[in-house]
Amino acid sequence: MTELEILQRAKMYLDKLANGINPLTDQPASDSDCINQVRISRCLFYVSDVLRKVIENGGNIGKAEKIRKQPFTITHETLSSFRLSGVPISVSEITKRINELVDESAMDKLKYTSISAFLLQSGFLALSAAGDGEKTKTPTKQGNSIGITSEERAGQAGPYRVTVYNTEAQQFILDHMDAIIEINNRKSMRPAADAEYRGLPWTSTYDETLVDLFRKNVPVSEIAITLKRTESGVLARLKKLGLIEKYSYGK
Repeated sequence: MTELEILQRAKMYLDKLANGINPLTDQPASDSDCINQVRISRCLFYVSDVLRKVIENGGNIGKAEKIRKQPFTITHETLSSFRLSGVPISVSEITKRINELVDESAMDKLKYTSISAFLLQSGFLALSAAGDGEKTKTPTKQGNSIGITSEERAGQAGPYRVTVYNTEAQQFILDHMDAIIEINNRKSMRPAADAEYRGLPWTSTYDETLVDLFRKNVPVSEIAITLKRTESGVLARLKKLGLIEKYSYGK
């Protein structure tokens, strides 16, 4: 008999005792038996519940050792099962549908902020001031061209605007999942607070500086500091300019 089986049998005995049953004969104990005293019964129920938690924890006392998850990844074959929506949907809904395709117990989730970050750095979204002074992400003309739009919806606090993605925009995100995953799994991304120009369009002057620094083999982290961009934003621009194939330079 294994240790876990012993614990399960002990709990079964305690449950019967707590209910006034002799666990060896399965007969009700007499009213005068000590196990029918309220305080004894409560104590037995309490210990039984403790054993239940130990059993659910695999027989370990205390917290179970947390399994370290793998970074998010997904194959192109698995992505082909993504349910494209004929009705424009939000980026959080797109993210939810992607995460449903993988085993979330074994790996980290894809974050919707990673998709937004890719679209910001690639010029499909831009940061703009909302009515409450907060920054909000809105589609640019380039974003509109691939099916990213903004629509007004009614909420309990009044109307609000939400950015949505049609079928073409959803497919665009799937087609660029490798770049999005790189952003999602990057542990050492520079904080947004250090990237003053994050999400702003790239001008020809910035492109020239970027290309010059890249060809001089300046590390991506230093290029990001110089241009006041995030590292992933620099990598996305380098890829767009055809200077790298994947987000692998300067890791």
